[in-house]
Amino acid sequence: QVRFVESGGGLVQAGGSLRLSCAASGRTFGIYAVGWFRQAPDPDKGREFVAAISWDSRTTNYADSVKDRFAISRDTAENTVYLQMYNLKPEDTAVYYCGASTDRGYAATLRGSYTYWGLGTQVTVSS
Repeated sequence: QVRFVESGGGLVQAGGSLRLSCAASGRTFGIYAVGWFRQAPDPDKGREFVAAISWDSRTTNYADSVKDRFAISRDTAENTVYLQMYNLKPEDTAVYYCGASTDRGYAATLRGSYTYWGLGTQVTVSS
């Protein structure tokens, strides 16, 4: 089993940047694809896909709402996946979660593809 700790969240003004980290412990991170999802304050929105990366970094996917503003990457030696976020908007406010998928060759966009989850980190963007 793999365990995650997300970090890097905080309060930022619109137009600002943050870098989220998802650090893994337990089994080696390298065998999993990793995705970032977020849960906005509105409970009706559900946990939505943000970005994902395959185990070898060859495949990435992004939600249309963050494409060209967010970048996902992984450092296998550090057992960490990053989500660099630029030009943040108030609608990016959410708790951000990372998850691991055993479909390692894909960068899955569906929540059901992910088996292991962290506890999340809060991102708040003020207008």
